[in-house]
Amino acid sequence: MTAATSDTVLPTVSRAFLDDWLSVLHRKCTPDQLQRFLDKTSLAGVSHPLARVTHDQIVRLYQLVAVETGDEMMGLWSRPIRSGALKHLCATVRDASSLSAAMFRFTTYWNLLLDDYTLMLEDSCDSLKISLIARTDAPAQRFGHMLLLKLVHGIGSWLTERELPVLGVNFAFARPDFAEDYAILFPAPVRFGHAHSAISFDIGLAELPVARTNDEMHEFLIRAPRDWIFTTYREHALPLRVREYVQLSDALGCTLNEAALALNLAPRTFMRRLDAEGTSFQGIKDSLRRDIAIRDLTLGHKSIEAISQDLGFATPANLHRAFKRWTGVTPGAYRKYRRTT
Repeated sequence: MTAATSDTVLPTVSRAFLDDWLSVLHRKCTPDQLQRFLDKTSLAGVSHPLARVTHDQIVRLYQLVAVETGDEMMGLWSRPIRSGALKHLCATVRDASSLSAAMFRFTTYWNLLLDDYTLMLEDSCDSLKISLIARTDAPAQRFGHMLLLKLVHGIGSWLTERELPVLGVNFAFARPDFAEDYAILFPAPVRFGHAHSAISFDIGLAELPVARTNDEMHEFLIRAPRDWIFTTYREHALPLRVREYVQLSDALGCTLNEAALALNLAPRTFMRRLDAEGTSFQGIKDSLRRDIAIRDLTLGHKSIEAISQDLGFATPANLHRAFKRWTGVTPGAYRKYRRTT
């Protein structure tokens, strides 16, 4: 492989992951309105169960829907979260005395807005934890729970000017078929089937100072939700560390033993830890190949033959078969659709 991984290639998520949100939009928007959102984000043609969705598409969809519907949580909760709520939240927490004080303000703020859930802040000898406690028996909206816990992480990371490491994330719903997508968003152990959805941080972070200016807040809000949905922290999430090693070392052809050595792990320990996180070394390399191909096909600067060669495929036909297996469509069909949207 040559320059295919010279820039950061962000992981994609499955269309199934996004369907939880789209199912809400089907109820909240008119058919014409929803179709317009999908067309503007190139999601109209991303309907195959194996299709992948990029960060840019999710950010763009959020921005379009939040502005046009006037609901900054886009119908994910029983009460609309009116435009300007995120700005007031940032203004409320940015001059707190510490991270724990900011998180207390965060939970208090949301408890004034939400009817169906209560946010609870708990600190113990080893963790600072925010839980989402249901007030009704209604089933958990998976995308909504993810988005709110990511907002906790994103606001905390923004306030402290560092990406906060996460001890763990629990969700109050069964493990979905696309569970691997949650590891892309939360660089920490993610568990399902718990009584409450929750995110936990080391208690040692509680007294971190927080301070942000009006200009910094303005920039954060302009980029929303990019800076709080997607994480760049890698040090304690093994699959993301492996992906980063393969990408930055230009090593799509590396072996499992070489990667284990680079990460200071015994090969058997390496395999066991990846298996415990529901993935494999080959699966990580394949997902990186897939996301590089999606990026290059979207940008349109390279021929399919060049992409095939960069990714280590013997022939374009091999890329054709692999890409269809990964996404449900061929490279040519994917590129043709993206060029027309």
